[in-house]
Amino acid sequence: MSPISIGVLAVSMSLDAFIAAMGKGTTASRPSFAMTLRTGAIFGLVEAITPLIGWAAGIAASRYVAAVDHWIAFALLGGVGVHMALQAWTRTEEEAPSPSLWATIVTAIGTSIDAMAVGVSLAFLEVNIFVIALAIGATTMVMSTTGLLVGRYIGVRFGRIAETLGGIALISIGTMILWEHLSVAA
Repeated sequence: MSPISIGVLAVSMSLDAFIAAMGKGTTASRPSFAMTLRTGAIFGLVEAITPLIGWAAGIAASRYVAAVDHWIAFALLGGVGVHMALQAWTRTEEEAPSPSLWATIVTAIGTSIDAMAVGVSLAFLEVNIFVIALAIGATTMVMSTTGLLVGRYIGVRFGRIAETLGGIALISIGTMILWEHLSVAA
């Protein structure tokens, strides 16, 4: 793969993490620099690991991973999205939402399932999977950190509505992943 192809792949794999982080940012009252970097690092690390897992699975048994990856992404992203949207309207104004490490990890896994599928397909090409995984992980870290900061800015101004839209965005990403896989299978 050319460096340009790797860059385009890395950005495209990072877009859903950017949107998810932006949704998380709407729930954070004032995320600290450390929390912002932690979130970016989690998203980046998970996004770098999943193509490696997909690549290994592709070498071993690609049809089994491809058969369920879209359902996993749909369940994880849909669950986190529904929780986020409901949380926006059920907590009182005084309650500041606290972004949990577990919710961040689950969201990162949900948004990186497509990178695992890409890793499966890369198993059949002559590529350096480690360079590609590093590029995807680094790009995702930058984009998700930026997304969290953008989400914070939007959240301060639009509060519950922005948080609800962030949840809907996660549900939409999961639904689009599911739709793409099911429509190809039909």
